[in-house]
Amino acid sequence: MPDGKSRTPSAPIAVTERPPAMRRANAARIRGSSVHVWLASEIGLRIVRGDYPPGTILPNEAKWSETFDVSRSAVREAIKMLMAKSLLASRPKVGSWVEPKERWNLLDRDVLSWYAALPDGESFLRTVQEFRHIIEPEAAAFAAERHTEAQMVEISQACLEMGQSTSLQERTLADTRFHLAILRASGNDLLVPLGVLIESALHHLLMFVTREIQDQPRAQTLHEAIEKSIRLRRPNTARNAVRKLLANTDEVIGRSRK
Repeated sequence: MPDGKSRTPSAPIAVTERPPAMRRANAARIRGSSVHVWLASEIGLRIVRGDYPPGTILPNEAKWSETFDVSRSAVREAIKMLMAKSLLASRPKVGSWVEPKERWNLLDRDVLSWYAALPDGESFLRTVQEFRHIIEPEAAAFAAERHTEAQMVEISQACLEMGQSTSLQERTLADTRFHLAILRASGNDLLVPLGVLIESALHHLLMFVTREIQDQPRAQTLHEAIEKSIRLRRPNTARNAVRKLLANTDEVIGRSRK
């Protein structure tokens, strides 16, 4: 919350951004996307990027409207979206300000995608990978104990498609489906929506790892070991198989920092 003192954004959006912003807004209309959703993404990305640090009072509706050539109602709706994600708070006669980072809804799909779009993604990759270490080994163990036949088919099919893929995009999509299918097969009602929330972040990480990895056959073998352990209902083996895969991913991320 602001301390009552007047503050200015640390990196205000220059008027020179207006023409490309207008083009992007028009493109959003052509694609059928709501302008306020597009505008929320533009402002949200700047907040996550650090252009507007916590406590910064943002430009008013009139300034945003002029900068992006959109209506004030679109600005109001965009601000409401960012408030719902806890990036912003607002008060009459004060305006909207950036909330402390610890209040942000970091599991929101949009917020995660904005983090993924940052130029320096190393911190983001580490965060997603740490989350995987906490969640995935136990999720795989539960999946080994609880999976249904249909869920096992989904896991096995995704693993097979990974091995048969002929492009980075195909393999990454199959890899993402593989891990999300395991979360669903865990039988834990909290892990299912959590998987949906982190899907974009997981996809971004796996895209990076798939592009950087030096031994794709070994990576495929590690995934197949997980699939086999779950299929044979061996929870301890599944847990350890996931840990081996995560260790391999840790190596890839570590090499990228050198």
